Amino acid sequence: MKVVNYIKNIFVGIWHLGQGMYVTMLNFCRPKVTQQYPENRGRREYGERFRALLTMPHDAENHHKCIACGMCMNNCPNGTIQVVARTETDPATGKPKRVLDKHLYNLGSCIFCGLCVSVCPTGAIRFTNEFEHAVFTKERLLLQLNRPGSSQAP
Repeated sequence: MKVVNYIKNIFVGIWHLGQGMYVTMLNFCRPKVTQQYPENRGRREYGERFRALLTMPHDAENHHKCIACGMCMNNCPNGTIQVVARTETDPATGKPKRVLDKHLYNLGSCIFCGLCVSVCPTGAIRFTNEFEHAVFTKERLLLQLNRPGSSQAP
């Protein structure tokens, strides 16, 4: 019985080796899809869920949707986001209201997990497809998102 299993295992092993070699030869014969990055910079296409740069969109009147709740800051696993807010009295109701002073984002320590975007109750922040983040100094990776145009790629 052991000899039969031994011979059977040899044939099964040869069969699996043949399957692996078949897949290898298929990939060997396919055309290459290597991208020449600097030359085709504008022709690259990314999926819509690709996460590259966190931004805070502004409307035509230069307003954003952030209410300074701090949920993005609290859910960031490594402290990449800091929300600096102050409390003002709303003139219409007379109640205290949080107002955003600075929404700071450290691009160098971001792990692009997307937790900040998913927990934002107003949808004030989102990821874009701008992926080129090469800079010579770390200070250029510190962005203030609540200024229009400040969240451009460094």
